[in-house]
Amino acid sequence: MKLSPSVTIEQSETGLEFIKVASEFCSATIFLQGAQITEFTPTDKKPLLWVSELEDYQEGKGVRGGIPICWPWFGVSQHEGWPAHGVARTSLWRAEEVKEQDDSIYISLSLPMTQVDEKYWPYKTKLLAEFILTSGLELRLTTTNLDNQTVQFTQALHTYFPTPAIEETKVDGLQGAKYIEFAEGPFEQNELVSFARETDMVYTEAKDTQRIITPDGIIEVGRENSTSCVLWNPWIDKSKRLSNFADDEYHVMLCLEAANVLDDSVELAPGASHTLATKLRWV
Repeated sequence: MKLSPSVTIEQSETGLEFIKVASEFCSATIFLQGAQITEFTPTDKKPLLWVSELEDYQEGKGVRGGIPICWPWFGVSQHEGWPAHGVARTSLWRAEEVKEQDDSIYISLSLPMTQVDEKYWPYKTKLLAEFILTSGLELRLTTTNLDNQTVQFTQALHTYFPTPAIEETKVDGLQGAKYIEFAEGPFEQNELVSFARETDMVYTEAKDTQRIITPDGIIEVGRENSTSCVLWNPWIDKSKRLSNFADDEYHVMLCLEAANVLDDSVELAPGASHTLATKLRWV
């Protein structure tokens, strides 16, 4: 189904619907399940997002790559048996609006709360994901509290980035931030981050822009309404335990995630809204 000159709705071999963008300035793929963007490639440049070669795009499963939306909790829930990273990334979202201009495409999706089991989230809220596609990508996730009580949550835009060689990749812009790793810390980040082992750092007091320096070029990663972020690479042993992930794929990816976690979690009064945003581009 055609939504605009450059935007169509298509279906994967496994039956999942996705929005396909094929414009003069970029190509992109956004699945309705999870409102998950799995491809964004500026014209004449390399892809900005990474997806595992073993991903099989199954209903009810988060995609290993792109930008999974973690909401209303990040990581493992304190409730035993609850899904990791919340319920938004496996729920079916609804396409709301497509606006195409000469140099940008705007796409928004909402999560109908009828898709969310009240056991996991008993509050009245509205959740909107907005994608602004130019030569870069901006993703904005807005939570609005429609309830008569304050709600609290954590969240992340769990972005997977490509690199041709993780051992030759560094992350700049985290200097001065504090981090917790494997439940230890906080420690202070004093220099550029390099990769030589499993990395699972949750940063607080982080600047709003970082740069991923890869052999293919520099990716700039910005955040809004977020002083926390997560840096992740599973390395050798954990790669063997991950679903939809080849044993050697840790060589060619990393995650740098805009987040609201730890002391940066969101407390939202009745009627209030909060927007977590991430902006990505090749420098």
